[in-house]
Amino acid sequence: MEGSTELKHKHLEFTLAAVSELSSSSVSSSSSTPVIARFSADGGVAELRFHQDSEFIDGLNVDLGTAQLFKLGPAKSLCISDCSDTNKEKLYSRGVAIQFRNEEESRDFHSAFEQWKEGNFGQGTHLPNGAISSSKSKFDYKIEPSSAKMYFHYYGQLLHQQNMLQDYVRTGTYYAAVIENRADFTGRVVVDVGAGSGILSLFAAQAGAKHVYAVEASEMAEYARKLIAGNPTLGQRITVIKGKVEEVELPEKADILISEPMGTLLVNERMLESYVIARDRFLVPNGKMFPSVGRIHMAPFSDEYLFVEIANKALFWQQQNYYGVDLTPLYGSAFQGYFSQPVVDAFDPRLLVSPPMCHVIDFAEIKEEDLYEIDIPLKFVASVGTRVHGLACWFDVLFNGSTVQRWLTTAPGAPTTHWYQIRCVLSQPIYVMAGQEITGRLHMIAHNAQSYTIHLTLSAKMWGPGAEQGGIIQTSSCKLDLKEPYYRMSQPQPYTMAQDQQPHQLLQAQDIPIHTEDLEEAELLQQPSENSGAQLH
Repeated sequence: MEGSTELKHKHLEFTLAAVSELSSSSVSSSSSTPVIARFSADGGVAELRFHQDSEFIDGLNVDLGTAQLFKLGPAKSLCISDCSDTNKEKLYSRGVAIQFRNEEESRDFHSAFEQWKEGNFGQGTHLPNGAISSSKSKFDYKIEPSSAKMYFHYYGQLLHQQNMLQDYVRTGTYYAAVIENRADFTGRVVVDVGAGSGILSLFAAQAGAKHVYAVEASEMAEYARKLIAGNPTLGQRITVIKGKVEEVELPEKADILISEPMGTLLVNERMLESYVIARDRFLVPNGKMFPSVGRIHMAPFSDEYLFVEIANKALFWQQQNYYGVDLTPLYGSAFQGYFSQPVVDAFDPRLLVSPPMCHVIDFAEIKEEDLYEIDIPLKFVASVGTRVHGLACWFDVLFNGSTVQRWLTTAPGAPTTHWYQIRCVLSQPIYVMAGQEITGRLHMIAHNAQSYTIHLTLSAKMWGPGAEQGGIIQTSSCKLDLKEPYYRMSQPQPYTMAQDQQPHQLLQAQDIPIHTEDLEEAELLQQPSENSGAQLH
């Protein structure tokens, strides 16, 4: 009985009127010898095979990983796939014409074809635990192969995992969030999305998880297996699965997801999309996510030292006699090039020109497509008169546990993390007076190198009598690539405060309670700005 169930799960069959390879003779069916199209996943490879008289029709098998299906009529379709010659040296395309017995069977076949290509192997059933579909996943379509290769190579190295593990703010906050919320983990099924070294899976097991599926696409999966095997009391409840969350199949749904999907500016590396895909694929309705909410905080800043440092980098190109060559034609391009790099470092919160605002991303509700383009209108009121050199950004995430709600913050003035903070620097600063309104737009567009192109505009509105009838008097814009930052990462330096500038009061985001039923974006934006890490008075 078990064997027949296995077969039913792995195969799906259709009876056809006829099938033929293009430019060859047709194989027709009759009442006694029908042609059968059979979807199968033998060996974890999704294929479409054709049979007659219980015999496999040689030369007509189709690899669903490369196949496309086109309708030629109500009951006729064409399947195109890639294949190679016997020496696997020459790749070519082949077409198989399929004639169905009626239009309804044609529709059912097309539906099954798409399900199998997407990895939904036969009427909601799955490949064996941890198996991977041979068809392209969403990740493969969105991300260029060279970027993915470098990304997984980076995270497959122990030295980079060590760098993250030694970020004690990061690791300690995750540990506290999990252990303090044992009630959410005890007896529950957990999926660790992008498990890395497996440390979060081990935390979940410590908190009493019934079973943890640690999904990791890089070679770090092998190290995770070693680490987990070396902790057998916990490891017996952890299964490491090597593969992308967009591709792997799990034997059961998860009650809770845990992950560390945050990059610089929260969204860099585009792993948040994989976290959302994992939610849609693996999480039970109303299951928990650790973390559950992220917020990007933004405020204009003034930093003359940083501006001069970046501008001076281009001075090399002002040489008019460099071994007899005039380099000045490239000066303008080099100048703009240096300002196209977001600056990653830790800065003094006293550099902020106004209280910050924030943009909320609710991981439990957001759609994957909503992360392809993020458009944030900006509005601030300057607390001091100064030159504004750009926009400073940081993020925090919420672990909305049933027992304890805990924030992980990367705010300036808070203990520094390996994410630091990020600043987008304008090549043309704008001047503001205390009380003057600063408006603008932060527009981020995802690209296939696993990051974002940033378009920033800041404007100073008219100031003084009649300002309400006035418009913009200064505007400055820049375009930056989040993939190519300038890692400055110096520790905050003591800056002398201007006479009209007062020290900021620093509060930790974790001190502010927040409830999931209150997670409407409008309400979060009304929360006191000091929970972002710093406030001007």
